[in-house]
Amino acid sequence: MQLANFLADYNSKPTVWDEMCLNGDIRQHYQVFFEHFRQSSSEEIGKKDELAKKLFMSQGITFTVYNDGEGIEKIFPFDLIPRIITGSEWDHIEAGIKQRLKALNIFLQDVYHSQFIIKDGIVPASLINSCPNFVREMVGVDVPFGIYTHIAGIDLIRDSDGSFYVLEDNLRTPSGVSYMLENRNMTYRIFPGLMPKNSVRSVKDYPDLLLKNLLSLSNRQKSDPTVVLLTPGIYNSAYFEHTTLARLMGIELVEGRDLVVDNAKVFMKTTAGLKQVDVIYRRVDDEYLDPLVFNPDSILGVSGLYHAYRKGNVAIVNALGNGVADDKAIYPFVPQMIKYYLNEDPILKTVPTYSMDDPEHFEHVFGNINKMVIKKTNGSGGYGMLMGHSATEKQVAEYRVEVVNDPRQFIAQPIISLSSVPCYINGKIQPRHVDLRPFALYGPQGVEIVPGGLTRVALREGSLVVNSSQGGGSKDTWVLM
Repeated sequence: MQLANFLADYNSKPTVWDEMCLNGDIRQHYQVFFEHFRQSSSEEIGKKDELAKKLFMSQGITFTVYNDGEGIEKIFPFDLIPRIITGSEWDHIEAGIKQRLKALNIFLQDVYHSQFIIKDGIVPASLINSCPNFVREMVGVDVPFGIYTHIAGIDLIRDSDGSFYVLEDNLRTPSGVSYMLENRNMTYRIFPGLMPKNSVRSVKDYPDLLLKNLLSLSNRQKSDPTVVLLTPGIYNSAYFEHTTLARLMGIELVEGRDLVVDNAKVFMKTTAGLKQVDVIYRRVDDEYLDPLVFNPDSILGVSGLYHAYRKGNVAIVNALGNGVADDKAIYPFVPQMIKYYLNEDPILKTVPTYSMDDPEHFEHVFGNINKMVIKKTNGSGGYGMLMGHSATEKQVAEYRVEVVNDPRQFIAQPIISLSSVPCYINGKIQPRHVDLRPFALYGPQGVEIVPGGLTRVALREGSLVVNSSQGGGSKDTWVLM
């Protein structure tokens, strides 16, 4: 059976921007791929889908759900139809992310030093002081090259008019890049030879770019600085990513117990004795990094690490204290930051955002709750949100009480109909909603972004939540020349 009529059952909503179709016709940048797809039989595509699942299983490409009674590890769902982005669209995205990351980095430098943006009344001091991720121990601390945001994942969505919006910034320990790399490897396996025909840009340089930036941060004058990746361990939700990146960069994967601080310097325990560490790519949250300074019960970090960092004897990526910049309560101020620090208009749009500690905003949000989504300012993984259009009256009432008790910890945004893409589900091509997380690397030479990213897809019909912990999956992201 041929797939020539695959569009017959493909009914994307007219109010949603569909990445593949425009008025029932396939957009030009999808045509080469789907001409190949048309020529395949349902059986061939089904076999490719099964092959992808088996390969993900055999290679252990997993994520962890902590509050799921079914078990700890799950195979990361992969959809075999790539999300395709034109070169001009990518140029716009890339320029916007570079601009945004530069402004956010200057903000972090400013907020931990002179605080001009607070003194000039752009960002309220109360918002900074009440942020649980503002690390007071970082005030006055100089970081290598003034770079805080070495690795960033900027979540983008597309509205019904085709415009790209920044949904949120991830500046602490952003994850997902390993799935971007594995998705590309999978596409090479199941569609060999197809990417050159489409002139797809490569993402395989990411580990090399990351390693280059990490090596450049060493404070010691030596040709081969020691770089390690610090992981919380095998039970962390992103442990697969930690092992993958360490292997691809050729660096040691370590836990807190593998490191020791002596005379304000960090050393790694080896069979040949202690070896000084120059750069730590940490995937451990701030509060667990040093039990002497932060959480005294932490067994994930290293005693004395903060002091060694402050003395400049070791570089830590990302810098401590970045959470103040990706707090969702700070998000609405980023356009003003761009204007304040760079004297430029924002290239990428931001979603209108309501602070729930503002009485007028509060009344507006709950007065229009069926059009709103309310989020915790420091929530992640799709947890703790209230999707107004699908919530019951009881759920809204209970959530309202929670917001009233601590309004600073909540923001609200209008529900945006994320763009849709074709997915191969149950033997049919069906539209599903997606977002996009490009990964940016900020080094001494500037910001570099590999052309692509992690496209996360809401596999449940009608769902707007793309997080893997909430039933989402991912697909390869093609950026054309």
